[in-house]
Amino acid sequence: MATNKNALIRYLTIDKCLQNTNRRWTLADLIEACSDALYEFEGKDAYVGKRTVQLDIQNMRSNKLGYNAPIVVYEKRFYKYDKPQYSITDIPINEIDLDILTESMEMLRQFKNFSLFSELNGVIQKLEDKVYRETKDQTPIIHLDNNEHLLGINHIDTIYQAILKKMVIDISYQSFKALKPSTVNFTPYILKEFNNRWFVVGKSPESQTIKTFALDRIQSIEYNLEAPYIHSDFDPETYYDNTYGVTVLSDKELIDIELKVDRTNAPYVVTKPFHSSQEMIGECPDGSILITLRVHHNYEVERLILGFGPSITVLKPKRLKQRIKTLTKQLYQNYFEE
Repeated sequence: MATNKNALIRYLTIDKCLQNTNRRWTLADLIEACSDALYEFEGKDAYVGKRTVQLDIQNMRSNKLGYNAPIVVYEKRFYKYDKPQYSITDIPINEIDLDILTESMEMLRQFKNFSLFSELNGVIQKLEDKVYRETKDQTPIIHLDNNEHLLGINHIDTIYQAILKKMVIDISYQSFKALKPSTVNFTPYILKEFNNRWFVVGKSPESQTIKTFALDRIQSIEYNLEAPYIHSDFDPETYYDNTYGVTVLSDKELIDIELKVDRTNAPYVVTKPFHSSQEMIGECPDGSILITLRVHHNYEVERLILGFGPSITVLKPKRLKQRIKTLTKQLYQNYFEE
């Protein structure tokens, strides 16, 4: 049965009528009320048929829509709710609904510092109260990796609002290499998260090139209402197309990588590719696989490969292979050479 807008109007009208216990409702009364409601809300001057309202009552009584409305007929002609306080707008929450609501609230809490969700606070509190009353206690099923103590998290909402309202910001920024912070006039385009670290990407008028600032290195942010906004056709999908991580380099740093992944880690790499360009080009007798990537040779790629330790071997290109060998040698010296 298709539940369209007209049907919902009729259900709500019947529900409103039956809640009014000061009047005795016949089928003809309900038909007339539904016809008047459709005219009021939809401008449709049409008579609702007897069979239609009878089917509406039948559907409301059933579990098709989750109502299970206790509609009874008394004196063989009048309709009422057997439970005086019942309403289809206040039906009990079933177990599946509770699970969905609980996990939805858990995920919404991850973004509690965003003003985007500030207007939902009251709704979330009402949901939490309802869920608590229904379940008393519910252990979360979904656990998100979220570190509220990360530096820079407090800047997310300020930057989000600047992007949303196309505002320029002045950032006091101190990189790990700088001795002191400097102020940058900046037009932000997107917020980006990578490896549980947040970044803001945009342009500064001095360079007119895309720049990336880590939020954990930002000392302070102020809105600049006088500086001109730098309009751009910046497309993050295109910008990061050839990049693993956040460090986007020139095409000169774009390389074709060939890796050998041992049999233990092969399933993980196949089911969760490192990059959209990843392709498997072969399998070895020992169960290991050969994959290729086409990405920028940046710091993040090196950390990715080193993170797998002996499980991944760089076969190509020679430059990346030599770089990993150098880093591995340093790693060896750290542990085996006093």
